[in-house]
Amino acid sequence: MLSVDEVESWCALEGVPSALAAARDAVDARLRDRGLRRTTPELTTESLLRGAAASAELDGSTSSVAELRDGAGDQVAVAAARVNGELLRLVPVVSRSPLQALARLHALAAAGLVSADVLGRPRSAAGVAARLQALGAVLLAETTAPAIAVAGIAHAEVLAVEPFEWGNGLVARAVERLVLVARGVDPTSVTVPEVGHLSLEPSYRASLGAYASGGVAGRQAWLLHVAAAVTRGVEASPLA
Repeated sequence: MLSVDEVESWCALEGVPSALAAARDAVDARLRDRGLRRTTPELTTESLLRGAAASAELDGSTSSVAELRDGAGDQVAVAAARVNGELLRLVPVVSRSPLQALARLHALAAAGLVSADVLGRPRSAAGVAARLQALGAVLLAETTAPAIAVAGIAHAEVLAVEPFEWGNGLVARAVERLVLVARGVDPTSVTVPEVGHLSLEPSYRASLGAYASGGVAGRQAWLLHVAAAVTRGVEASPLA
């Protein structure tokens, strides 16, 4: 079962500390270069929109950012935009009640696409509740693990567990961004980690599979991918 000690040990695996540090440096450099005071709500909105389109594409959408700007798009893209549009309101929630934040993300993602009685409710399959509780405990615990790693592990755990009937990918990528904001990596949410994952899609799929199969090597592969995706997400920022 996931624990803070495990996460911290994975962050010490070969190559991982330097990759995570480089990703954080990339975020810090972009924010420092432009100055946080110059970040505007419009830039945050644009970043969230770009992230929604990329997240949706990873789940099979063919809609573009331009379509989402116009209020159009297929149902997956519209669902992703709905999630990201409400994301920042959940920053205080994820810091005090991570599972409540996950439930709300799912309710946003799946509204109108699943029956009302399963919105925000995890599946009753064996092990789902226990793994979610373990993830919640990790997100609440004090840790020396870098925030980028914690955000990435939250992403991977949701996709490994698949707690909801529909929309797990959208929820997983949203919770990663949410943790990055809540833990101060990107407090105004102007980088676009979803674009980073999309631009590295073969690595994304392979490392998620490796993580889900268990073992130290899978954890290492996923954290190395997360670091690379966050760095790519910096390049995709509207601050660029």
